[in-house]
Order: sequence, then structure tokens, then C-alpha cells
Amino acid sequence: MIEITTRMTGGDKFGIVIAGHGSRDPDAVREFEALVELIKQRAPHDVVTHGYLEFATPTIGEAVTANLAAGAKQVAMVPGVLLAARHAKNDMPAEMQAAARDYPEIDFHFGAPMSLDPKLLQLAQERIVAAEAQSPNTVRRSDTCLVVVGRGTTDPDANGEVAKLARMLEEGLGFGAAYVCYSGTASPLVADGLRSAARLGYARVVVLPFFLFDGVLVKRIYAAAEDLAEREPGVEVLKAGYLGVHPLMADVMIERAREAVAGRAAMNCSLCKYRVQIVGFEQQVGEPQQAHHLAVRALSAKPDQPVVAEPQYKTYVPHPIEAESFRIIAEGRDWAPFPPEQLTILQRLVHTSGDFDAVNDMYFSPGAVDSGIRALLRCKRILTDVTMVQTGLKRALLEELGIDTWCGVHDRETHLMSEQYGITRSAAGIRRGWEKFGNDVVVSIGDAPTAIAEATRLIRDHGWRPQLVIGLPVGFVGTRETKEDLRRCLQVPRITNRGTRGGSPWAASVVNGLMIDALNGLAAEQAAVPRDDVAG
Repeated sequence: MIEITTRMTGGDKFGIVIAGHGSRDPDAVREFEALVELIKQRAPHDVVTHGYLEFATPTIGEAVTANLAAGAKQVAMVPGVLLAARHAKNDMPAEMQAAARDYPEIDFHFGAPMSLDPKLLQLAQERIVAAEAQSPNTVRRSDTCLVVVGRGTTDPDANGEVAKLARMLEEGLGFGAAYVCYSGTASPLVADGLRSAARLGYARVVVLPFFLFDGVLVKRIYAAAEDLAEREPGVEVLKAGYLGVHPLMADVMIERAREAVAGRAAMNCSLCKYRVQIVGFEQQVGEPQQAHHLAVRALSAKPDQPVVAEPQYKTYVPHPIEAESFRIIAEGRDWAPFPPEQLTILQRLVHTSGDFDAVNDMYFSPGAVDSGIRALLRCKRILTDVTMVQTGLKRALLEELGIDTWCGVHDRETHLMSEQYGITRSAAGIRRGWEKFGNDVVVSIGDAPTAIAEATRLIRDHGWRPQLVIGLPVGFVGTRETKEDLRRCLQVPRITNRGTRGGSPWAASVVNGLMIDALNGLAAEQAAVPRDDVAG
């Protein structure tokens, strides 16, 4: 048994807050809470409480409050998640920072998540051996392919740790091969990974979910393994258990709390995309720690309670000077000839340009505004040709709607592509956006005609189908021609204009108009629903 060796003097208590993610699956919640009980047994002198980011109660903030109410004067928050991705690097530290602001007299420490600890490798070994023992067949490990299934994140460091785990188990246990796949976000996905593993020619495939607890995703992994067994009767498919509730797991979490208090919480900062420039993720260096679970915090996974909550949206309220400007704009010309759904965008363009005639040259393909609003709410990503367009987007609206922006014009890979392919950096940034995000993006171009040319080339020649393309660059070289080419690009919804006028503020204004209409629409929908009917 491991106990926290750091003790407070004067009878004060030491607290451990186990911060879980939460799940819609009640089995996952029950197992997490069973592990918390095991931690309490193995750290009997300390105050141990738990909370969740989403889909279950109590919240992490409530767990902190309960810990302090029990007398803790020094608290270690330990992420109850595998590997260091966004939850452990952003969401949970943000929760601890909030607690530190609320309780300045308390010493808070943040522990490292469960990485590739030797104890977790031992536990994975136990699960694999137990799975092999289920079979009546005797198959050498050298004739077996181990398939390790990770959660999958947008963090390459965390995804790479899953691959490292697979390699260590492959070599340590003597498997003929190891294959890595993920349940979501990263590729290959589970079904694709299992098919590829089956084609390697091994007599047996052992599927190991690298997950802490049961849940929706683990059940899907096991279902995919069963499907593989039916499709490939010549391959024996064994399902190993996930890590689950185990004394080794409890001891790892207790060790993480001890390390946090001693100032030895180890994180792989040399490959952290928030600290150093990692290839393909350069833009996220220095990104602030902001929780993104506020909309679903405190949701219960119990069957008799709702499992989905909606953020409470408020209608966009402009600054008084902005409001007065738009009153003048609304009265400054006859807006009746324009379709109502275009008015927010058109009037914002007048506000940006200071010219009522700016709207006369605008072109909207049929349904472009509706497509753009739906795309912003569904895809939640905007690709721009230059950072000036990014800068012009209203931060409050982006945060309210949870929309990400991306511009690769200054990234190292963009420079390399520009040099190698002989294209402008703006065009190279658009090409990188196509490669990174596929069709689930709104494209807003405000500076470079070459960016429009690259976008239309990818659309016509390579089947790219962004949800909306906004093309409003300013200038005299190629500007008219590329805008006209975009107008004729029938494959995608588009907003552009004729002539040389435009610029990054124009492109940003169009997106801002779409976001304002999207937010106001959500607020109106919520206002029309009786409060008792709103989930959460």
C-alpha cells in the first residue's frame, strides 16, 4: 500500500481531488467511483473526493469544496485520465486555477495524468494474459498481433504515447507485431485498424482497449472485434480487458498526488504542442488554458436525468456606438431590394467600408448564408488566408459559439510548400487547410487572389467541398479575375464581389455577420422553448 508521505503540521489534513472526465454510460461512472473508493482505502489518512468535467456529478468545483469542508489545507488535483491531452493540459488545470482564485488561502497542486507508468504496463500485461487464457487454443505470441486501441485526440504527443505503449508491450511480451488504432479523432479508426491487422497474416489478434473504464467507446471496440471475428473466421480474435478498477491504478493516482506536492509532477513538455512548436501544430503554442466543458458541466449520467445540455445563448448586443452606427446604416439607404437573410452581412460591410455603395457589387450564391451559418455551428472551424482576417473576427462570438480559426500563412511547412511548389504562402496555406481539415470548414479569403485561385483549383480538380467560400481580396493584379472565377465555381456555396474593392476587414465582416445571425438564431430558438423543456 502506498501512502502520501507529505503531511501537514498542526493536525491539518491533506486532500486529493480525483478529476474525472465523466461519461454518458453509467457503467463508466460506477467504475470510476469504485476506483475512488479504492483510493480512499489505500490513502486512509487523506481526504479524497472526486468530480467530473461533464456528464456526471459532482463537478470538479464541488469536489474541491467538499475536500476543503472536510478540513484539507493542501490539495492535490490528480487527472483521472490516461495520457496528457487537452483534458489534462487545459480543462483540468483551468478548473484548478478557478479553485485557486476562489480559495487563495489553500495550497493547490496539479498532478500529472496516468502516462506509461510501469504499473500500467503490468496491468496491461495482466489483461492480455487473462484474454489469452480464455482461448482453448495454444498460439505462440510470435504468431499473434496485438492491437492497442487508444482514445484518439488532437494531441500528437498523447497519440504517440499509445504507439509507444504498443511497442513496449510488443517487445516486452514477444508479440509478432503490434498495431495501433483509435476510437475517434485520430486515425486509423478501430474498424480500419482491425481489418489491417487481420491482413498481416497472424493466427491470432488480441484487441487491448487502452482505456481506464468501461463506456460507450469500449463497447464499440468490443463490437468491432466481434465483427472482425465473424468476417475473418481463420483468425482468432481475443478481447482483452480495459484497465479498470485495480490496486495498481489506485496506487498510480496516489503517486501522482505525492509527486504533485513534492513538485515532481512529470509531463512530457519537450513534445507538448502548447509549449513548443510541433510540426503541424505550430499555431497552438501558448494557447491559454481554457475549459471547454462548461456547456455540459454537472450533467448526470443517470438514466432518469438528461444527458445533453445546451449552452444558454444570449442575443448579440452591440456596443452603444456600434448600435448607433447600424441605426444610421439602416436608415441610410433603401434595403428593401436585398434578401432579408443578407442584411446583417451587407450592413456590416457598409460599416466596415464606410461606403453605402459597397454592397452593390456583392454576390451571394443561392443558399450561401444559410449554408455558412449551418457550417459554423456544425463544423466550428474557419480557414483564413491571412492573419488579418483572423484578427478581424470577433473573439467574443468565436468563444460563445465554440468556433476555431486556422491560418497557416506563417507556419514553417507553409514556407516550405511555397518554395517547393512555387506558389504564394497564402495559396500554400489554403492547400494545407484542405489537407488538414477536408470539407468541414468555412474558407474566408480577404487578401490574396492567389488563395482564391488555389481554392477553386482544389474544388474543381480535387473534389474539395468546403461548406462556404468567402472571397473578397482587394487589389489590381488578378483580383477581378479570381473573384469572377469563384463566382462561376458552382460546386460550393460562395460569397464574393465584383471589382477591386475588398480586403481582410471585408472578409472578417462577412464571417462576423454570419456568427451574429447564428447566435441570434440559437437564442431565439431557446427563448421559444419553455424552460422546463430545456435539457439540463
